Amino acid sequence: MRSAPLLLASCLVVCGCSDSSAPGTPAAAPAGAAAKPDGAPPADGPSAATPSAAESPTAAPAPDDGVVIDHTVKLLDGSDKSLADYRGKAVLVVNTASECGHTPQYAGLQQLYAKYADQGFEVLAFPSNDFGGQEPGSSDEIRAFVDEQYAVEFDMFDKVVIKGDDKSALYRTLTEQTPEGIRGEVEWNFTKFLVDPQGRVVRRFASEVQPTDPAVTAAIESVLPKA
Repeated sequence: MRSAPLLLASCLVVCGCSDSSAPGTPAAAPAGAAAKPDGAPPADGPSAATPSAAESPTAAPAPDDGVVIDHTVKLLDGSDKSLADYRGKAVLVVNTASECGHTPQYAGLQQLYAKYADQGFEVLAFPSNDFGGQEPGSSDEIRAFVDEQYAVEFDMFDKVVIKGDDKSALYRTLTEQTPEGIRGEVEWNFTKFLVDPQGRVVRRFASEVQPTDPAVTAAIESVLPKA
């Protein structure tokens, strides 16, 4: 007759149980599997810190049927200028301000213009007082400031309204009629819209992205008119 301890050992072997596991204990994770806190998002899921698509440093290119920029606007001297005059060139449209933390970007914009102007590139600066009241000056004061402080050579335009009911036609098109991933309200000074030689808005860069950032220069080079 088998002893009681031997019978118990046989039962444990047949049942596949472990004497170190208490009833109700979850099975151990497979070897190499990483533990994840309860409620944690998937590793490849969106982050709460991800910026909006419109203000991402490198917004997606626009489709071939994107809106065409051909508005008539006023230069800083008060004369009319049709944006259709820039057709055939790559254009960077920027809302600027003289008293902003991003104001030193004027220097970077001038660097871009000096580097690419001979290859068919233009910078169009549109001063605006909509963000923090940081462009309070008159046209003459703005002209004197950019000439004395940054020696800008690119085209400067009259002050425009960029948000609200009185938003200019140009910025209504840029923020409301452009493709998904580009349209959206301008959030601060020195937001940059890249327009291709066909007049289509193809990229958008947020205020904090420097004009000379490699992502900006690469985008510009990708739409420069072919020689």
